[in-house]
Amino acid sequence: MDDSIDRIQQIFTMPIFNIGSNQFSLKSIASIAFLFVITFVLARLVSQIIKRSILATLRLDRGLQEAITSIVNYLLLTLGVIIVLQTAGINLSSITVVAGVLGIGLGFGLQNLASNFISGLVILFEQKIRVGDYVEINGLLGTVEKISIRSTIIRTNDDVFVIVPNLRFIENDTINWSYGGHRCRIFVPVGVAYGTDPLLLTEALLAAARSESRVLSNPPPEVWFDSFGESSLKFKLLVWVDKPHNSDPIKSGLNFLIEYELRHRGIEIPFPQLDLRLRNMESINNLLHRQNVAEISHESDTNGSRQDRKKPQPKPFADRTLPNLLRRVTYFEKCTDNELLALITNGYRKTFAPDIIVCQEDEPSDCFYIILSGSVEVISRRVEKSIATLHEGDFFGEVSLLTGTPRTATVQTLTETILFVVDRLQLQRLLFNHKNLAEQIAIQLSERQQILISMGLLNEEDLKKSGETALMWVRRRLNLIFGVPLGKG
Repeated sequence: MDDSIDRIQQIFTMPIFNIGSNQFSLKSIASIAFLFVITFVLARLVSQIIKRSILATLRLDRGLQEAITSIVNYLLLTLGVIIVLQTAGINLSSITVVAGVLGIGLGFGLQNLASNFISGLVILFEQKIRVGDYVEINGLLGTVEKISIRSTIIRTNDDVFVIVPNLRFIENDTINWSYGGHRCRIFVPVGVAYGTDPLLLTEALLAAARSESRVLSNPPPEVWFDSFGESSLKFKLLVWVDKPHNSDPIKSGLNFLIEYELRHRGIEIPFPQLDLRLRNMESINNLLHRQNVAEISHESDTNGSRQDRKKPQPKPFADRTLPNLLRRVTYFEKCTDNELLALITNGYRKTFAPDIIVCQEDEPSDCFYIILSGSVEVISRRVEKSIATLHEGDFFGEVSLLTGTPRTATVQTLTETILFVVDRLQLQRLLFNHKNLAEQIAIQLSERQQILISMGLLNEEDLKKSGETALMWVRRRLNLIFGVPLGKG
């Protein structure tokens, strides 16, 4: 028994190979392997402790925390390996030549592994792709869950985890939807029948976009006329979202809303179709007439003519479309279709029930209103008195919005009222792109000279000294606030 134990000890302590002046046996190799395992565990443990106790308290984003944790882990692991080798008596300089020779051989055999290793270091240090980012690479979309030295794990929208070699991120074009912010633009294609009013369709698509809560209001939604298709007019609804990973659900929600809006307005979504053209139609009609003259005569006597039995088709959406309502406003009755399209794009229609307060006195001014139908009452809360009653074609809120002052009065609806609303940012864009509209508003505003004087914005003596008229002052004010240069006359 003792002889067997001695033989086993001799086997484990018997030198197997030499590195420099050091001899290595199974026992020493096992000891070094054990130390390597301990080093790996300690490096992982320390890096996780740093992540949870230090990085978490600093409230760094998830991607930066994971990158720092990985780098610390690899540094500790490298340092631990060096310490273990030095403790084992291995002179690192003595294995340099051997490592160089092996490196050449392994470099050819493990070329992809080395490339992925270096790519992983590049990804970790550059921080162009981080844990938590929503990325797209070669049609694969998902969230980055982990970045290791060799590969990156991506969780797709279907909750499937995909292991992607790091080299693919370096060699291929990668879209990082989260880089530099989380806002992106998506588009929904729509095809409608030939003969559809583009203004009516634009209103329908914008109404659908504004009904989707996940769509951003700024930048505003847009409608593009894409092309003339074989059987349809092709448009695109473009919207901005701040959650790119929800793009597909948002598109689905928009499609539901678009279908409702089109059906509500009687806009047709055509099927693919072919037009059949027949030659010699006159001969065919004469032939059919001779063969069926008796039947047609009998049917006319008993039931009346076919045309008498036809019922008139109801008009789709009547006259309450936004283009028709806008043309009833004095300032827009002569607008071209393109100008109306710009108005619709930059604003939206909103319906108020009777006795609803639209805006409050002394509140910040952020919207400009045009009455499309109905009526409102302008009330001064300071004196508890009704100032005016505004009707279809009037507008309000422009003084405070254009001059940058708080609301001077409270506006309340008297009847059911449809207002066309343009907010501050969109008004600036609208006035800058359409100088004629800006000039009309400037003229109307200058005619309210007494209101400007009562607000303390305009002084008649200062106007006389400067030689300016009220219209010139308003033009200069619009240029100052909105950057809209208007005429000087």
